Amino acid sequence: MPRNAPRTYYIQTYGCQMNERDSETIAGILQSRGMTPAIDINTADLIMVNTCTIRDKAEQKVYGLLGRFREMKEENPNLVLGICGCMPQQQKVAKHIKSRYPFMDIIIGTHNLNVLNTYLEQVLVERQQILDVWEERAEEELVLPALRSGHFKAFVNINWGCNNFCTYCIVPYVRGREKSRSPEVIVKEIEALARDGFKEITLLGQNVNSYGKDLSERPDFAQLLELVDSIDGIQRIRFMTSHPRDVADCLIDAMAKLPKVCQHLHLPLQSGSNHILEKMNRGYTSEHYLRIVEKLRLAIPDIALSTDLIVGFPGETEEDFQDTLSMVSQVRFDSAYTFIYSPRKGTPAASMEGQLESAIMKDRLQRLMKVQNQVSLSSNEGLMGTIQQLLVEECSQGVGKGRTTGNKLVFFKSDKDYSGQLVDVKITGAKTWSLTGELGDEG
Repeated sequence: MPRNAPRTYYIQTYGCQMNERDSETIAGILQSRGMTPAIDINTADLIMVNTCTIRDKAEQKVYGLLGRFREMKEENPNLVLGICGCMPQQQKVAKHIKSRYPFMDIIIGTHNLNVLNTYLEQVLVERQQILDVWEERAEEELVLPALRSGHFKAFVNINWGCNNFCTYCIVPYVRGREKSRSPEVIVKEIEALARDGFKEITLLGQNVNSYGKDLSERPDFAQLLELVDSIDGIQRIRFMTSHPRDVADCLIDAMAKLPKVCQHLHLPLQSGSNHILEKMNRGYTSEHYLRIVEKLRLAIPDIALSTDLIVGFPGETEEDFQDTLSMVSQVRFDSAYTFIYSPRKGTPAASMEGQLESAIMKDRLQRLMKVQNQVSLSSNEGLMGTIQQLLVEECSQGVGKGRTTGNKLVFFKSDKDYSGQLVDVKITGAKTWSLTGELGDEG
């Protein structure tokens, strides 16, 4: 008997904002087929797992979920199971999934979501298992349907892939080389979002600073920001991620002068040691990074800086680690995502000498977090008594929450629902990860 067409779907997403955006596209494609979201994973007729391979922990979570799928498939043979994203983009991993989990119906990578409907038809009509991993994204720009996860804030891809090849990173191998979307297509998408009531846009790319280098007209990222800033209805513009090597003066100038561009920059440092930065192939020194920070704070005194930091990279000595702690104290990041180095097969760092013991890396992570948490709390305490404008994300049970232009989360009491609106609050309390405030007279 032919398989019943699925009516409900569930998408499990792991990883970064790029994956979140891809999952919105998957949802849009499935909705275009007349499908609706399931209440939870157990009630879905179709389950898609969008995977991340940046760290081993993310992969193990996926394999644990796939193991659970075996029993679910036995109980419901009509259940359609798919996996996509960065894990199966690696051919060896895709073949392993096909062999170890033969009940998976669709196994695809990061580049071919545009043909998901075709794969579904093959599975439903021909009862055929699909394993199809493209080496690169199709050249033509396709505008795919999307079901946005929010009502006021939206992600917009401006480029895909990465050309940097940091020695620890698998991204260039699973996301491919850099490909930029044309400014016209990006602006058209954001104009449509503005008409739909979206207020805040986050421009996404593995390295937004290198936007346009592969296009014939070679527009730069600062020029793109100017175009987006001019779109009526959009009130805030964010972007990530920026590579320190490519932070140009024109970008700093654009951030300083464009009123809608938020005063926040996520600028991954990774390590404060020049020795480790060179081994990572990051293309800058700690001194260069500090010069960027100096320029940013001269042009935008109230800018908030966040970063990524890795401890335990192969060959990292205690002296190297102390250099990282020193940079945290000098730069005074508002927040930081801190990680233990995770070897990724196929990357140069995975075979480097000097792999550190887990206990050493865990100890360094705890020491780093202690220093950064103190800096983050001090930064938040510095906002006490100031007036901050928030884009309110939601109000529930008399409490609203929103983010400042510096991306700091603020909670405030309110009997009215200000969701999607800009309001002023006076900061009255500070914690390490959030603030509390009171609505101003105009709130």
